[in-house]
Amino acid sequence: MTRLDRCPAPAKLNLFLHVVGRRADGYHLLQSAFRLVDLADLLSFSLREDGRIVRSSHVPGVAPEADLCVRAARLLQAETGCRLGVDIEIDKRLPMGGGLGGGSSDAATTLIALNRLWGTDLSRAELATLGLRLGADVPFFIFGADAFVEGVGERLQPLGLQPARYVIVAPPVSVPTAEIFAAQELTRDTEAIRISDFAENRTRNDLQPVACARYPEVGEAVRWLGQYAPARMTGSGACVFAQVDDEAVARQIVRDCPTQWQAWAVASLARHPLHDWLRG
Repeated sequence: MTRLDRCPAPAKLNLFLHVVGRRADGYHLLQSAFRLVDLADLLSFSLREDGRIVRSSHVPGVAPEADLCVRAARLLQAETGCRLGVDIEIDKRLPMGGGLGGGSSDAATTLIALNRLWGTDLSRAELATLGLRLGADVPFFIFGADAFVEGVGERLQPLGLQPARYVIVAPPVSVPTAEIFAAQELTRDTEAIRISDFAENRTRNDLQPVACARYPEVGEAVRWLGQYAPARMTGSGACVFAQVDDEAVARQIVRDCPTQWQAWAVASLARHPLHDWLRG
């Protein structure tokens, strides 16, 4: 095997996001429900014998050295002593700064794919431990299924959810995650809930008021999409989403979307497309 072509890196939605505390090291303690959807970046990996890690495609605004895919490849290489290298091509479809987990998903797909291409044979748990060093959302994508998420993102419990259709709207703004989490006005003492409480839908996104105040376009998107179904921001923004009854309804909303925004009709995924590439 010398190449893995067009490996999906799917988006996630935060069905809710509560900030329940903050650790001494500054990391926020969260509760959330993460759901995979079928909107995805596509990554291709070509084996190199010289040990070099090369991103062969341009990603606007992201230097190769800062790219989570490159960092993921180098981390796996260093931790396993692998002497092989790779060319990484990224077909970027998820908006950056959108709260859909694109960079983390790209990193997870890189770890999963290179674990296979390089024959490093780490288990799902071992790869997730590595992924946490790259970002709090990376372990979820390696876990590869809907999950109730706690801690800084590392504590995952399977979450049985019914299949669903969603509309995602992206206003033309990139919201920096660090800025929203650093905001003084962010509430950090939401009472922790149980999975059963989530099922009763007594939830919200604690980051949404901060993002909407600083980036009014996010609030405009929430209000517009809210005409059709209850709408909520995902992650730290800027994307917002709403669950709808079926694909036809979703596609009509996408057609109605103001031209200055992007919109997608998406479906939930029961599992990550590369789930079966890992053992454990």
